[in-house]
Amino acid sequence: MEASTVKPAVASTGSKTIADLLPLAAEAHAERTAVRYKRDGEWQDVSYGEVRTIVSEIGRGLIDLGIEPGERVSLLCSTRPEWTYADFAISSAGAVVVPIYPTNSPGECEWVAGNSESVAVICEDAEQFAKIQEVRENLPKLRTIVVIDPDGEHGDAVPLEEVRERGRGLEETAWSERYEAVGPDDPYTIIYTSGTTGPPKGCVLAHRNYRQVVNMCEEISVLEEGDLVYLYLPLAHAYALLIQLLAFDLGGGIAYFSGDTKQIVPELMEVKPDYLPSVPRIFEKIYTLVTSNGDPEMIKGAVGVGMKVRQLQAAGQEVPAELQAHYDKAEEALFKNVRGAFGGKLKQANTGAAPIAKEILEFFYASGVPVMEGYGMTETATVATTQTPDDFRLGSVGKPLPGCEVRIAEDGEVLIKGPNIFEGYYKNEDASFGTIVGGWLHTGDLGSLDEDGFLSITGRKKDIIITAGGKNLTPANIENDLKQSRWISQAVMYGDRRPYPVALITLDPEEIVHFAKEHELSEDPAELAEDPKVRELIQGILDEANKKYAQVEQVKKFVILDHDLTQETGELTPTLKVKRNVINEKYADLFEALYSG
Repeated sequence: MEASTVKPAVASTGSKTIADLLPLAAEAHAERTAVRYKRDGEWQDVSYGEVRTIVSEIGRGLIDLGIEPGERVSLLCSTRPEWTYADFAISSAGAVVVPIYPTNSPGECEWVAGNSESVAVICEDAEQFAKIQEVRENLPKLRTIVVIDPDGEHGDAVPLEEVRERGRGLEETAWSERYEAVGPDDPYTIIYTSGTTGPPKGCVLAHRNYRQVVNMCEEISVLEEGDLVYLYLPLAHAYALLIQLLAFDLGGGIAYFSGDTKQIVPELMEVKPDYLPSVPRIFEKIYTLVTSNGDPEMIKGAVGVGMKVRQLQAAGQEVPAELQAHYDKAEEALFKNVRGAFGGKLKQANTGAAPIAKEILEFFYASGVPVMEGYGMTETATVATTQTPDDFRLGSVGKPLPGCEVRIAEDGEVLIKGPNIFEGYYKNEDASFGTIVGGWLHTGDLGSLDEDGFLSITGRKKDIIITAGGKNLTPANIENDLKQSRWISQAVMYGDRRPYPVALITLDPEEIVHFAKEHELSEDPAELAEDPKVRELIQGILDEANKKYAQVEQVKKFVILDHDLTQETGELTPTLKVKRNVINEKYADLFEALYSG
């Protein structure tokens, strides 16, 4: 298939850009529910027709505020309906969306808004406004600040309601002329990579990049017409953004989480979504939640039975009576509870952004919750390969999307080609990765393709640890094994140019409390990190994990941190990937102490 001709699905709006996607979706699905959100404990529905009115008013209001086509508008807000309204409004007014993570510090906000030369910033509330206000004198291009929730101190910022009011004073044609004038090659968004290394770089993604990747995903039915999506991922990240566009293009609905990550599982049970996009941490948490009190051997046996039965069913083959009887027991004791944790209607979940253990994927597949892995980067407009429930190989990240090509360079680097490849970095010619040579994007990731075209990611060029003895180690493997334990939150391997690898461990703050109570220990994290019983517990988990690896690959020593890694401290990206360079630098003394004995 020619890379540039992936056609939209039959149910699609058929929009030529992202700018005209929402108006076309509202025309086709006016009465359908587009948005669900929780207010005062109740779920509220907003129809496509109502969303169109809101977006049109904000879009016209931005035009009235002087926003010109091609100008950049930053969006500093958490995942909520207003993020979506503002995103579509900025695009349909012909401007370029520049998302900023709501967890960013004032300095990081300054970098993104300043580097992108944003003329306006839409802030969520007084807290986010304060960040921009703090660095405002360093943003010479910034003319306007809009605030969504104007409660509290917001200076001269324009409340979003006032923007809508101004928009009502302009003719609809002022808005329609703007979105009709946008072309496929115009920039749609500049997404700043969360950056596990160095300052974030702004990936310039054209309307055609995202329109094409939406088409590609529709061709393999990642989402189907009318599907309900539960969304908690940061919309400032390419992954959540793609899912939002897919849902709106197919007349689906998005249920936005309430803002409290502890409520994700209860809300899944209330909303009963068809589709869940996530990162591994949530699946690891649910896996721990469901399995922590069960008999490990019984669970292992149930997973084996579940895998066999589902594979036979998928192949259209008859399930032997004895196997079916074992399955029925596992279904009653385990599988139905797992599906229930996701609301009971989930057709598919997708995981990306970081590696996930194959055992966890097998557990969910056996339970009837297909968690499909995908792979891509901001530079590929989110995704380049994915698995589908009809075509998957657990442990791989799937096959290339229609119209996308993948090959492996001589040094093992994954190269990608297709209409979803970005336009380059904004005001940055950095060639450390993301270089495009002859149409091929150099990803910086290492991988392999099997005979059926499934891609496996084996590591990241910059993450490979080379020991003093010259052995190449991939940290993600043993880190994933350790994180499967209910007691461990994060594990980071260290050992470049060292005689052997060591690890930094953080305890799961919610789970370790149970261990502390059971053994009559202090519940203070700092004391638990030093407690001999806790060290013995972690040593046992490490010993089990080490059994899978050659002597030279085994982690010889570890240190337990007295706190978990967080985004706020700059140790994790917004999609909860570990910033390895930050950890190596910040905890250099702890690592050094492990080697000096």
